[in-house]
Amino acid sequence: MEKDFEILINSFINDNVGISEHFLSDDLSNHLKENLLALHKKKLMVAAGIGNDEKFNQDTAVRGDSIYWLDRKNENEYENDFFDQIDDFIKYLNRSCFAGINAYEFHYSMYETGTFYKKHLDQFNDNPSRKYSMISYLNADWQEADGGQLLIHQPFNNKKISPTQGKTIFFKSNELQHEVLVTNERRMSITGWLKRD
Repeated sequence: MEKDFEILINSFINDNVGISEHFLSDDLSNHLKENLLALHKKKLMVAAGIGNDEKFNQDTAVRGDSIYWLDRKNENEYENDFFDQIDDFIKYLNRSCFAGINAYEFHYSMYETGTFYKKHLDQFNDNPSRKYSMISYLNADWQEADGGQLLIHQPFNNKKISPTQGKTIFFKSNELQHEVLVTNERRMSITGWLKRD
């Protein structure tokens, strides 16, 4: 796994956006996708919102995905395998980059056909604990025509990233504005933040 950790960190250092094409194995990606779809079928996914605490609101004109928060207390084998991999990555990141990460939060995210998330930052104005954003995609056989790309806005080099299975994206939560373009197919991921509380 350290090779994939290095790929993610080095591409982040070089371009402000870390990308590892195979951070998640196909086997783990498929099991996580099965979990997500089972939660959706049971109607346990909820409409995502924007803002936090008393500023929280749901506005499908801004954000259209539904989410389910991951938690080790759920005792799901594959979600815990995902958490184990994140724990190992954080140890590696802290050891090699002195990042000081001591917490994290992740949720499943599903965008149905026609949904999107307009340009935004991932860090709240009144809570700077989110330091890095991480997104791992669960979409096998994704094609360009399926849309749903992550568009990261940078001063001289906007980056458009297709949400293909196993790929993980890594960037600073308070620096890069980004958006999810309109998806033409159901789009699934695990999205979260590495935090320093």
